[in-house]
Formats: sequence, structure tokens, C-alpha cells
Amino acid sequence: MVDSQPIREEEEATQTASSTLHHQMIPSELTQDEFAELTDSITEFHTYQLGPGRCSSLLAQRVKSPPETVWSVVRRFDRPQVYKHFIKSCSVDEGFEMRVGCTRYVDVISGLPANTSRERLDLLDDGRRVTGFSITGGEHRLRNYKSVTTVHGFERDGRVGSVVLESYVVDVPEGNTEEDTRLFADTVIKLNLQKLASVTEEMDRNSGDGRNSPVM
Repeated sequence: MVDSQPIREEEEATQTASSTLHHQMIPSELTQDEFAELTDSITEFHTYQLGPGRCSSLLAQRVKSPPETVWSVVRRFDRPQVYKHFIKSCSVDEGFEMRVGCTRYVDVISGLPANTSRERLDLLDDGRRVTGFSITGGEHRLRNYKSVTTVHGFERDGRVGSVVLESYVVDVPEGNTEEDTRLFADTVIKLNLQKLASVTEEMDRNSGDGRNSPVM
């Protein structure tokens, strides 16, 4: 006799799942006009299916550097510590090639509810400046975490800059609320994006002086 309980549970989960509404909610960092220009990209790359016990968020950061500079940092799956605050070190397998399916191994600084993280590159599109990864293992509480980052060029008052969008979806850990989980993840991402802006703007200043870029 076939046990139909797992099938029923899967059907119930599908029925209760809903899509995120990031394309309808303007991040505080963006103007309405900027958001309107980004809505199609948000719909395509930053939409997730949410079920019970899952949460998601979308964050934005303006950067006073052209998108080419910002993307040169964001795309380096093997060097997240360049702009991610809480990463102590990152290693990759011997013979590493940066392509979809590759893995990085991250050590997290002390003081966070995590020690290590194993992460998989899910998406890397240099033409559209889109990248994404998922956490597949390690010692941490972020279960079924997936993230996508996109870099967009903007021209304002004759100056070329960028807007970076980063979104995620993750399980709410047992004993935590959805609000607690989102607050923690949002805070980490905001700090990372602020450092990304600082790093890439410094790269632009250094390039004007003929200095070397920190990302090789």
C-alpha cells in the first residue's frame, strides 16, 4: 500500500505557498522613479515562493561608482570577504573554476550564531550583472538560504553610478520569529552593501591615482 501522506503534505505546502511582493514594495533607499526602472528586474530575479516558516526581504544600496566597477567585486564568488563584514576567510577547492555549481567554504568571525558555511554558486550572468548563491551546509542557523544580487547602472546629473539590489529567502529558525530572522539577515546585508559602496568608491579614487585595485 502506498503512503499518500507525503503527497498530501506536499500538495498542502504548494497550496499555501505564495510569491513575494518585492516588485510592489519600494525599498527606503530608492526613489519611486528608480524603483520603476528596476521593477522588471526585481520581478525576474528577486521573486521567491514563500510557504509557512519562510521569510524574504529585498534591500538596495546606491553606489557612487559605475556598474562595471561594482560588478567586478560582486561577481567574485571566491572572494566575498572583500566586502562582506563577517567573513573571516574563504577557501575553494583545488582547480577551482568560477562557474555555476562551484562551491566556496566560508569561516565566520566569532560573535555570530555561526561558525562555517558551505555555499554554492547558483547564478552568474556577466552580461546582465546577476549572481546568486545558496547555503548548502556548515555550522549555522540559516537553513535553505538563497540569495540573488543584481547591479544596475544609473546616470544622474551627468554622473554614472549604480544601484545594487540583494534579496534572500530563508527558513525561520525554530524558536525565532519571522521578524527576528528578517531583522538579523537585513542588518548583515545592509552592512555588507555599505562596505561594498565604500570599497568600490575607493577603487574608483585609486584608479584615478593609478593605484592597484583591491580585487584581482
